[in-house]
Amino acid sequence: MTQTPKSYCHRGGDVPLLGATIAEHFCAIVAQYPEEIAVISLPQKRSLTYRRYSAAVDELARGLLGLGFSRGSRIGIWSTNNIEWLLLQMATARIGAVLVSINPAYRLRELAYALERSEVNGLFAIPRFRSSDYAAMLLELLPHLKADSSVIDDSSLPHLQHVILYDPADPMHTARPAPGFTCWQEVIGAGGTVSRKELDAATALLECDDVINIQYTSGTTGFPKAVMLSHHNILNNAWFSARVMHFTAADRLLVPVPFYHCFGMVLASLLCFSVGACVVIPSEHFDAAKVLEAVAREKCTAVHGVPTMFIAELEELDCADGYDLSSLRTGIMAVARCPPELLNRVMADMHCRDILIGYGETEASPLTHLTSRDDSFERRITTVGRNLPHQEVKIVSPENGRTLPLGRVGEICFRGYHVMRGYYGEPEKTTEAVSDSGWLHSGDLGIMDPEGYVKITGRLKEMIIRGGENIYPREIEDLLFTHPKVAAVAVFGVPDPYYGEEVACWIELHRGETASQEEIASFCRDRMAHFKVPRYIRFVESFPLTVTGKVQKFKMREAMVKEVGG
Repeated sequence: MTQTPKSYCHRGGDVPLLGATIAEHFCAIVAQYPEEIAVISLPQKRSLTYRRYSAAVDELARGLLGLGFSRGSRIGIWSTNNIEWLLLQMATARIGAVLVSINPAYRLRELAYALERSEVNGLFAIPRFRSSDYAAMLLELLPHLKADSSVIDDSSLPHLQHVILYDPADPMHTARPAPGFTCWQEVIGAGGTVSRKELDAATALLECDDVINIQYTSGTTGFPKAVMLSHHNILNNAWFSARVMHFTAADRLLVPVPFYHCFGMVLASLLCFSVGACVVIPSEHFDAAKVLEAVAREKCTAVHGVPTMFIAELEELDCADGYDLSSLRTGIMAVARCPPELLNRVMADMHCRDILIGYGETEASPLTHLTSRDDSFERRITTVGRNLPHQEVKIVSPENGRTLPLGRVGEICFRGYHVMRGYYGEPEKTTEAVSDSGWLHSGDLGIMDPEGYVKITGRLKEMIIRGGENIYPREIEDLLFTHPKVAAVAVFGVPDPYYGEEVACWIELHRGETASQEEIASFCRDRMAHFKVPRYIRFVESFPLTVTGKVQKFKMREAMVKEVGG
């Protein structure tokens, strides 16, 4: 009997998985490359060798222990990209505390949810950035900070003990807008009673399967879910990604993507620290001109980004002369399908001849697929490559879960070391996402060819991806339902040539009410991150419905595509 090949791929590796914790592996890297530059922060005008960076990490780790944090403590960070972010990333790994990454675009409502959901024990934050006054929002959320107290006592967030404020522009970190805030230097001072022996003893207790990071990712309903990732998850993902990129201690990675996201934290900073390479921070927040300036100034060999970032960089390159990008050779572009003209220009005009296309999700630590420098141009623009070593992938029928034959469209599923430990505090949702046999369901649709290359064809979920940011309609809908004039709302994505997708919403108002598009947009802007605010807002008399009363969003989307020309 002839058997039809199944859409299943398992890739072994020429080297085994790492069995160390992040702290153990980092210690070996520091010993090997003590005088190599670990990080350069251009906005802060600072750089640290691996030896100095490691010493600063240990100093902060002792301070965390001195404040009472330990293995399993949850420490949040609400900040733009800076050296202190990277110090906290490795200091929490040194003592086994769980770093909770919080999007700096979050507004008060979103921050409160993140702190509550993860039961955060301590929060590091910057005072402000651009129009975001983080200190003021924290004072509104935690009025107790106005009092002179070393420990926070707030019934709405009973687990939160310390809020540490630090200013990346102030080396002394003296910012204290209210008595209840803890300063960075006070954290360092708290480590004065903690010896190196005690610090090493705390590290020795750690296991590679311990949860070390919580990343927020939106679900199909409600607010974001807290994804738990272990040392083993993210260290191996970073290290094997570095191997596919042929990354070494001689490389310098320009990082315009945010550290709070898995892309920045795992595939940028941890990737560099896993091999002794250098992290270059061009700015606190993405700025195309500063990216190109930093590449030229620091002779960076790699740059990461999402398509919108590369498009902006190419537009800047067209408008200005004098950027020497000849040092570039590689990087990761996170995209399900790369337009040929974009890839052509990145390879030619930005000199990234080995630019790789990457795909994955937070629940998978995050990278599952990556093209290689040996892949053809056609493979890079039509597929997301093959799965990384020591990972399994299969395409299954959305109807019955059976593995499909090669060339058939189905849901992409993953299994291996990279699958998350679960959603914090939500065992039921974890069971929905990960099967009893360990397969993580992506919610994405794809096709696999005989060599294991995967092409993304669509999504089962309603997720909108705008400029690399994952947006889920239900969260926006839930917010808009709180508007006193809104009777019903439906949120969905429409194609956009720059961001990939834009957020659109149809609204039914209560009888007798009137509202403007700006009123609705302003309501959203005050309560959620800017990238979630709908660009297209339409007021309608009714929604298209099925015979059973279910909203037909695909008909709304079709109508909006015709209207906006997507």
